[in-house]
Amino acid sequence: MNAVQPERHDVTETDADLKAVSEVEAGIRDFVRNDIAYLRRTPAAPNTDGALDSTAEATVSNANTLIQRVAGATATEIDNLIAELETLRSFMQDEGQRVQRELANFTKLSQTAMKSTRMVADNLAQWKRPGELQE
Repeated sequence: MNAVQPERHDVTETDADLKAVSEVEAGIRDFVRNDIAYLRRTPAAPNTDGALDSTAEATVSNANTLIQRVAGATATEIDNLIAELETLRSFMQDEGQRVQRELANFTKLSQTAMKSTRMVADNLAQWKRPGELQE
């Protein structure tokens, strides 16, 4: 019985979350509709000489300006992102080379230490031979 109540609570909470998301989406749709409603009010009708009236020209100009601003900002952001990625790539290559140098140095140091340890062990082994020391 106790296990059923939390499940109901989870379902109610999920329903509330879905309702909140739907309300936000509806708000966004309404905002967009209201924001561009003036663009749809006056159809662009050519004058008798084939030119658009001033309202239609203003609407087209506003739309063009908006598209240029959005496209310009997007292009600028993409350019900035490309520059950042190129910088990051260069940094990663430099770091990779540094790590390779460090590993090579560590390998040399390790090999030298192994050789030294063998030499010390061999010398100690010769000293510890009781038969050779007494003769």
